[in-house]
Formats: sequence, C-alpha cells, structure tokens
Amino acid sequence: MIRNYYKIAFRNLLKNKGYSAINIGGLAVGMAVAILIGLWLYDELSFNRYHTRHGSIAQVMTRFTGTGEHGINNSMPYPLFTELKNHYQNNFNNLVRVSWRQDYILSAGDKKISRKGQFWDKEAPDMLSLKMIHGSHAGLADPYSIMLSATTAKSLFGDQNPVNRTLKMNNKIDVRVTGVYEDMPMNSHFNEVKFVSPFDLWLTQNTWIEERATQDWSNHFLTIYAEIKPEDNFSKVSTIIKDAELKNLTNYKDQAAQRPQVFLHPMDNWHLHGFNRGAADAEPVRLVWTVGIIGAFVLLLACINFMNLSTARSEKRAKEVGIRKAIGSLRTQLVNQFLSESLLVVLIAFVFAILMATALLSWFNDLAAKQMSMLWGNPYFWLSSLSFVLVTGLLAGSYPALYLSAFQPVKVLKGAFRVGRFATIPRKVLVVMQFTVSVTLIISTIVIIRQIQIAKNRPVGYTRDGLIMLRMVSDDFYGKYDLLRDELKATGAVSEMSESMGTVTNVASGNSGFEWKNGNAEQDFGTLAVTHEHGKTVGWQFIKGRDFSREIATDSSGIVINEAAMKFMKLENPIGEPVRWKWYRGDKVLDYKILGVIKNMIMESPYDAIEPTIFFVKGHNGGVDWINIKMNPNMSTSKALPRIEAVFKKLIPSAPFDYQFVDEEYAKKFAREERIGKLATFFAALAIFISCLGLFGLASFVAEQRTKEIGIRKVLGASIANLWQLLSKDFVFLVILSCLISGPVAYFLMNSWLEKYTYRTEISWWIFAASGIGALAITLLTVSYQAIRAALLDPVRSLQSE
Repeated sequence: MIRNYYKIAFRNLLKNKGYSAINIGGLAVGMAVAILIGLWLYDELSFNRYHTRHGSIAQVMTRFTGTGEHGINNSMPYPLFTELKNHYQNNFNNLVRVSWRQDYILSAGDKKISRKGQFWDKEAPDMLSLKMIHGSHAGLADPYSIMLSATTAKSLFGDQNPVNRTLKMNNKIDVRVTGVYEDMPMNSHFNEVKFVSPFDLWLTQNTWIEERATQDWSNHFLTIYAEIKPEDNFSKVSTIIKDAELKNLTNYKDQAAQRPQVFLHPMDNWHLHGFNRGAADAEPVRLVWTVGIIGAFVLLLACINFMNLSTARSEKRAKEVGIRKAIGSLRTQLVNQFLSESLLVVLIAFVFAILMATALLSWFNDLAAKQMSMLWGNPYFWLSSLSFVLVTGLLAGSYPALYLSAFQPVKVLKGAFRVGRFATIPRKVLVVMQFTVSVTLIISTIVIIRQIQIAKNRPVGYTRDGLIMLRMVSDDFYGKYDLLRDELKATGAVSEMSESMGTVTNVASGNSGFEWKNGNAEQDFGTLAVTHEHGKTVGWQFIKGRDFSREIATDSSGIVINEAAMKFMKLENPIGEPVRWKWYRGDKVLDYKILGVIKNMIMESPYDAIEPTIFFVKGHNGGVDWINIKMNPNMSTSKALPRIEAVFKKLIPSAPFDYQFVDEEYAKKFAREERIGKLATFFAALAIFISCLGLFGLASFVAEQRTKEIGIRKVLGASIANLWQLLSKDFVFLVILSCLISGPVAYFLMNSWLEKYTYRTEISWWIFAASGIGALAITLLTVSYQAIRAALLDPVRSLQSE
C-alpha cells in the first residue's frame, strides 16, 4: 500500500512539472538557508566550547562604580594576581597570568616568520585543554621553551617533528620547542595565538614590570584567567573576591574613589555577553537573535509557498477523491495518500537543500567570516532535520488530507461541489505575511547600508592614501629612526616617515591626571607618543597653532591636541596654554604647552564620538612601536614597495617586511556592520525570490482556474489590458496591504538598532516609498507573465467542451 502511495505521488509530480519545480525549488532554497543559518547559530553559541573545561574558566575583571562613573576594566594590576594567589587560593583550581597578544619574529635557520603569540603561566595549556600533536601540556615548565601551533610549526620546520629543536624569538632569545598543538578554531577566543611561551620569560624581557609594576596597584596591564573548583560557581567566588583590590588601595585615593569590585567573567559569556567601553555589549546577542529570526522567516516563506500551492492544487483533485471513495477507499487511506505525497515533496526538497548548503558553505563562510563545516556526524543536526521534514510535510499535507477526504462522493461526482468564497482567505493571509517579511527586510537592508555610508562619509581627519605602517617587532628597529628615514626618502618612493605609539587607526594608550587652566580631568585622555614628522606623514589638519618642529628644542615639552580635547578642556584659544600631567601615581609631574589643535582623527569606531587625545614627542612619557610611511604619490605602489622593502632588508635584515595599508585597516572598522548589511541583502533577495516564486505559482493556478471565464470575457469584448487588470488586482492589493503593515514594523526595528550609534542615519520616508514601489513592481512583473499569457489564449480553445 505504501509503495502505491509513493508511486501515485511520483506520477502527480511528473504530471504537474511546473508546480512541482516551484514547490520543490522554493522549499529547497528556504531549507538551504535554514541549514546555513543553523550552522552559523551553532558556531556562535558554541564559542569557546573547544576548551574542555570552558564551564569552569573565567577572566578576572573589575567593575568600578565610584566618582559618578560606571565601567569595566579587563586589565588588572600585577599585585592583584599575588593577592588572589596568596589569600584566595582555596577558591581556585588554577590562576594564570597571560601577556598581551603581539606579533613576534620567529627564526629557524634561514626561515623568518612573524606570528601572534602570548606568554602564559605553565598551568595554562592544561587548563585551556590544548590538543597536543607533539609534546605535552607540561611544555612550558622550561623557562626558555616555546609551544607552536601546527601551522606555525609547519611554516618553520615543514613536516618534521620540531620538538627539542631551537629557534630564535625576536632575533635575541633562544627558545626550545617543547610541543606542537592543534590550531584552535575560529570560534575560540585564542584562535589567533600561534605560539605560547612561559610568562616568566616575558617578565625577563620587560624589566619595567619588576622595577615599578609588581607592587603598583595603579598600573593596569595584566590579564588573569581563573579556573574555579567544580563545587563552586562564579557568582559565589565573585562575592568572595570582590574587595581583593579595594582593600589594598589605602595609598591610592583616586583609584579607591572608583570603588573597584573584582569579579569573574565566565568564558561561556566572553563572546555573546562581553563588554564595550565599560558597559555590557548587547550587540552580539541581538545579532544572533536577529539572524535566527530572519532565517526562521525565510524558511517560513518557503513553507508558506509550499502550503499555498499544495492546498490550491488539492482542490483540483476533488473528483479523484470522489471516485476513490465511490470504489471503496477509506478516509484513513486518503489521508495517508495526501500525507505521503506531501512528505515525499519535502524529502526531495531536503535532499536538494543539503546539496545547495554544501555548495554554498564556502561562500557563506567568506560572507560571515567563519570557518564552519557541515555537521555530518552531529546527531542533533539529523534529528532537527528529520523533525523539520516530518512537521513541514504533515502541516502542508494536513489540508488536503483532512479537508478533501471528508467530501461526499455523490456531490463531487454530480458537480455540486463548490470550494466556497472563503477558501482563498488563508492563502491571501499567507501571501500578505510573505510580502510583509520581504518588504521589512528590504527596508532594513536600505537603512543598514545608509548607516554604513554615513560612517564612511565622516571626515577622517588624516590622509589614508599611500600610507602604510609596520610594527617594530624587534629591538633591531630601535635607534635607527634618522638613518631609516634618510634612506627611505633617498629612494624617491617615500615622502615622509614617522614613528608612533600604536597604529594610526587605534588609540593605543590612555591616561588621566591632567590639569590645565581652570580645569582638570579624572577621565582618561588618549595619550600617544609620536616623532616630530608624524603630522606630515599622516596628514594632520590644523585648525589652530602649528605642528612639532625639530628646529625648536622646546617642542619636546609641547603637545598637540585634537578638537575633542579642546572642547573638553573648554579652551577657546588653547595655543600656548600650559598643561600639567601628574604622571605615574602623581610622583612625577610633567609640564607641557599646547602647540596646536588638529581636526578630530577617527582612530576608534567611526560610529562613536571622538576620544579627547593628546600627542607628545616620544621620550620619557611614552615609547613608540609602529613605523608609518607616506609613499610618494607620484610613484606607483608596485614600484615604491620594492624600494622600501630593500631599505628595510638592508638596515633591519633580521625582521620580515610585514606592512599594512592604513586604508585597509581602517576599512576593517566597518567589518561587522558590512557583514550585517551583506547578510540582510542576501536574506532580502531570497525572501523576494521565494515570495515571487510562490506568487508566480498562485497566479498560474488562478489563471488556470479562470480559463473559461477569461474566454467568455474575450468573446464579449474584453481587451488584454482589462483581463490583465482582472487577474492582477487581487495580488496588487495584497502587496499594498503588506507594505502598510511592514512600514511600522521596519521603523520600530531599525530605530531600535540605530539607537546604539552616536552618529546615525535618519529613517527617511522615501525608504518606505521606494521599498513599497519596488515590491509592487516586482509583483506586477511576476504576475503579468501569467496574466498576459492567459489573456492571449484563444477563446475557442478555452471554451471547448471537455
């Protein structure tokens, strides 16, 4: 019996090829999107699950609530680690120190590569459950050891086992390879860490820590990770340790006034429940919900198509039901027949969806900046897929199965059966739902793209064209500034060069303790050390005063501030005004004079307000770690770069010439929003495609139903335009209704999304008008083909007797 059900189902699919293609194709597209989004959600929700003990690991952070400000600090003073280790050890299985994540030069023989790495305490590899390929978790016990990721080991040593081989770090430290670990996945907080070395080795290379930081509670630079005991929870331990810093701030009045509270931020919350500028960052969770809901709606659109066409076509089979019941078919057999056909269509669509998802996964990974793979071995994937096939098949088949199987065969076969004037209402409601979702997505996409454009059009405050930068990754860079600058300018490929603390696209340092006429600041200013030529290199735009000058000796105690700093200081004419900096716990006082004011430079997020920033000439108040090079605009990049590289290889042969274009680094600031925009565009296009696919099928069905009516109207003199209007007006009305519903919905959603931006676009009326007109035009194009085709049909053929 079951074999007969599926045999009949296949015959029906082949008999109605057009409808079958629309049904299966639309549903397959929706299911493929659902699979891709499901993989994306799984990747987001499984962040850091790679680490076996993720549920017990946390980062030590502080929350400050005093001085009228609230914020979060994830950098800890060094003595806090000692305090937790000595007085709270019973509450932890492990406490580990971790250095900054930086680029280092690794050399093995003639091979030199630059990789990001960190220095960890020896317990960290085991705590973070690194998957070892060679060696063991105890590899950091040797103070001059290094553990490499698999890709780093391959780059340096090929396919050989590198354990016990020696390499040089930053051309001055010999370290022994004690292990090779599997590269951590992209959805791990540590995925960029390509090597680790002992934390004690980092201390020996940064003598300032021993000299002034081990007992200093005001210097926040250390990252601390903790693993709690299985019987404890993070809230309980956070309560126990909350005053671990505050009780040691007797001699730090300003810091004590902030009333810092130590707490544990669980690893499971790092990705989706992190912090931004000292406040909880709700954007990652919001994005997960948004993408998940959009994916569900795209799938819903496909299911609506399937159910609409299934129910519409089922009415054509009323006589078949009547004949089957007349010759003895039971109602349960008819129900099983329709459900079997529905399940078969969904199953075929699922197979195509799997094929499409697999083919599109690489492209989707690029779009979403992920490294996802199909979860072939995950039982939850197959369980959810099977559940979806069953539920969709049963829902779509329920109407013909239950409704048509109840027909009385006598009425059907005598021609007395009528569908009823309310039979089309469910289909109309579903069409309105489809286009409401589609138009909402179109409006949202336009708003997101406009928001990105608003940020991109903001004045940057410096010149990015032809500007490159490279990190000073070893000591060989230092002390060669004048020589390097002269050699580079002599090539003709370089207009100017400078050194700076941090990159041009980032505020690398912040400090408080500034005083000026009639004012002072407890809040941090951006504080960046630069060389005299930095303004000429990056193209500072002065609105008052002048740049640093090598010819004026007193400029070593001069500063250049940005507009935001001038506004914050409330100085109408700041040139020449003295500024005092109580530097390093106030036991050093530095006096400066303001030389100039520059236009605000966008160095942080282009969507946020500019941070007040002060620039110094490099010296005792700050070091430099980046080189900035302005290439000659009259020479092509392809000619300039080899000349620049030749100078670096000559003067600094120990370091690879790893440079970055400033405009490319600046473009990364838009990455998250552009990714959202691309996803929204992708979903909107799919939603429209699926909706129009269903509309095409329904228009075809309506035209087929009204074939004889159209023939009679043509005989009575109706024009093609009259018939086109007759067949199109119902669909046009439904789309207009959808636009009226989607407008307020989209406005509410986008207005809520824009609230987090300081600089944001306006939601103009024309966006709604353009989206509505666009949806209407697409609808008319979709429906018109079937309407005009039906109107052109010869009435002799349409009115001939069956």
